Order: sequence, then C-alpha cells, then structure tokens
Amino acid sequence: MTSFRKKICLLGDYSVGKTSLIRRFVHNRFDDKYISTIGVNVSRKTVSVSPAGNVVEVTMMIWDMAGGEEFSQMQGSYLRGADGAILVCDLTRAHTLEQLETHAHNFLRINPASKLVIVANKKDLVNQVLLTGDQLDTLAVAFDTRYFRTSAKTGDEVESAFRFLAQLLV
Repeated sequence: MTSFRKKICLLGDYSVGKTSLIRRFVHNRFDDKYISTIGVNVSRKTVSVSPAGNVVEVTMMIWDMAGGEEFSQMQGSYLRGADGAILVCDLTRAHTLEQLETHAHNFLRINPASKLVIVANKKDLVNQVLLTGDQLDTLAVAFDTRYFRTSAKTGDEVESAFRFLAQLLV
C-alpha cells in the first residue's frame, strides 16, 4: 500500500473552533471549555483514501495555529512546507469568513501549490447562524475548493472535511 505524510495547517481567527475540530477528528472528543492556542500544536492521524480506486494511507501532520494574530514571520515559518490547509470560520460570526481570504492569500504566498478546504464550524448553533451558503460558495469558488458546514461539538462533517483534503493531496 502506498503511503504519504502530509503537513496540514488549520487557519482562522481565534475561537472559530480549530482546536476543537482537530480534537474531534484525531481523538473523537469535544470539550466546550475554551483554551486559546499559543503558538502551534501538532497532532497526527492516518486515514485511508481511495483516489482512482487505489487505497492510499495519508498520515496527516496537523498544525493548529494560534488565531487572531497579524501575519508574522513566526507564523510564516510554521506555514512553510505545508501541503494543505483547512480554513476555518465560525458560522455565527460573519467577520471570521471575511478574514479567511487574508489567511488563504498569506498561506498560498508561502505554499503556492497547496490545496485548501473551507470549514464553516459551529453549525450546531442553528439559531445563531449568520453565514449563508452563497457567501461560502463565493469563497470556495475563488479558491477552487469546496466548503463543509461542520460541528466539532456533534462531529457532523468533521471527518468528511479532513478526508476530502487528504483525497486532494494524493
């Protein structure tokens, strides 16, 4: 069986759920206590995908980046060498979607051949959702990818988003 190791970065503003998405994907757990990420945390999970009918193992080295900071030299060094990124916004805070374009451009400037996936998190907060499918479609089309509406709390679509990126990377 063919196997690959891929560096993945999660990017987005503070409190959009990047760490919770990783915790749900890697450990199938959710903790609603907010703890701000300082610097970067790295997790790992291996998934099997089947591009063109061949089973391939992809070990995803998932870098959880602190959110909300201005782009810095330090962040640039963390991004260097990444194969893909998951751009995360919060469905209940419209301005977090607007910031994704900046995160994407900064990331692609360093890793121009990388693949992107957009994740609109917190879909479990149905009464508070502000972002529309049209807004998400517009950004997905601009970066030639697709988006997933996820809930780190319930696990809905989290695995699908990570697996889709793994599939793009092989």
